[in-house]
Amino acid sequence: MANKRVLIVDDDAKIVELVKMYLARDGYGVLAAYDGNTALKLAREGHPDLIVLDIMLPGVDGLEICRILREESSVPIILLTAKTTEQDRIIGLDLGADDYVTKPFSPKELAARVRAVFRRTAADAQEMGPEELKFGKLTINFLKHEAYLNSKSINLTPVEFKLLGVMIRDPNRVFSRGQLIEKVLGYDFEGFDRTIDVHILNLRRKLEPDASHPVYIKTIYGSGYKFTGGSE
Repeated sequence: MANKRVLIVDDDAKIVELVKMYLARDGYGVLAAYDGNTALKLAREGHPDLIVLDIMLPGVDGLEICRILREESSVPIILLTAKTTEQDRIIGLDLGADDYVTKPFSPKELAARVRAVFRRTAADAQEMGPEELKFGKLTINFLKHEAYLNSKSINLTPVEFKLLGVMIRDPNRVFSRGQLIEKVLGYDFEGFDRTIDVHILNLRRKLEPDASHPVYIKTIYGSGYKFTGGSE
C-alpha cells in the first residue's frame, strides 16, 4: 500500500483527524477537506488513489461531488452516510460510489474497507487474460481500462468495468448475485445483494439500445445474470 494517498472529506474535523490517524497507521498518505468545493479542488489537483467522502457537506454535497468526479475519473469512492435506508444507499451506488459506510462507524471498519478496495484494485491490475475483447459493436480493453460501444467511449465506474469484465470473459455463463459480489466486490464485502442489481441496471443503461429489453446482459430468473454478447 506504499505511496497510496487517500482524500478524506468531512465537515467534522474530529472525524477527519480520527480517520487520518487510522489510515496513517496503515501507511497511507492523507489529504483532508472539510467542504465540497475544497474536496473537488483536491480531488482534481491532488490525484488521490481513493476518496472517503461524506454526503452532508457545506457548499457542494457529497452526492454531487460523486457525480461530478465520475464524469472525470475512475478513482474509487467510499461514501460516509448518516442515511440508513436501502434507497439512500442505492442512490450513492447509482452515482458511481464503490462502497459506503454508515455513520456512526468504526474507524477500524473504515480502514478495513479502504484496504479491501485497494486489494481489489491490485487484483484487477494483475488479472490475466486477453488485453482486449470484442463482441459485435462492444469492445472492452483491459489494459487501458476502457470500453467502447459503436466506437464511442463508455464512461464506466470501476465497479461497472470490473463487473462487465468478469461477465464478458465468460460469455453465456450464468453468475449468481453471490458469485458476482465475490468476484467484483470481494469476499469481505458486507453490503446487500441488491448492490449487484443496481450495478447491472447502470450497465444496461450504458450498453443496451433498450435497457428494458437487454440484449447484452440477460436476467436468468431465480439464478442471476449472464452476458450473451448480443447474440440472443
